[in-house]
Amino acid sequence: MKWLKLADNKTIEKTANALRGRGIEVIIANNGKEAGEKVLELIPAGSEVMDVSSTTLNEIGLSKEIQESGRYASINKKIMSVDQKEMRNAMRRMSAAVEYVVGSVHAVTEDGKVVVVSNSGSQLPPYAFSATNVIWVVGTQKIVKNLDEAFERIKEHTFPLEDARMKKVYGMGSGINKILIFEKEIMPNRIKLIFVKEKLGF
Repeated sequence: MKWLKLADNKTIEKTANALRGRGIEVIIANNGKEAGEKVLELIPAGSEVMDVSSTTLNEIGLSKEIQESGRYASINKKIMSVDQKEMRNAMRRMSAAVEYVVGSVHAVTEDGKVVVVSNSGSQLPPYAFSATNVIWVVGTQKIVKNLDEAFERIKEHTFPLEDARMKKVYGMGSGINKILIFEKEIMPNRIKLIFVKEKLGF
């Protein structure tokens, strides 16, 4: 079970320092509960927040907190409250430029590169540029040696699990259709990655 093994502290620190060198802030949490608390500390009450589809966020109750607590202006909640297809699609387009986007990623290399894969690409615009603030919650089992290992992990582990989840929930599979690789973030303080010393997500 190679892809389920949590990184050791030395590897976490090495990867965290590499990420900082590439313009991504890193916070380390001991477990999912602590990670969720840290995320909420980073988002002022009343802020506009988009939580992207994420098993990690669901596992720690963060999506529910963002959408249902009343503390935030939940973009997902607004979109789902609209019945008309045209208005819902318009709101989805507007959601790309949100104040805060919260989600996860699929692999992080020890030299600080971040890989995100997507079926539709919906989370990629706010991650890459349009969101003012990006917060990622990432279990340390997602730390890999390099990009080759990142894609190996995604194809062997992440995709089969996500494909099965999609078929169960939506009756249709997923796909590795769009890929985003972060080499560097040039906007200071924009991206915060919370490493969690617990197996979360795929």
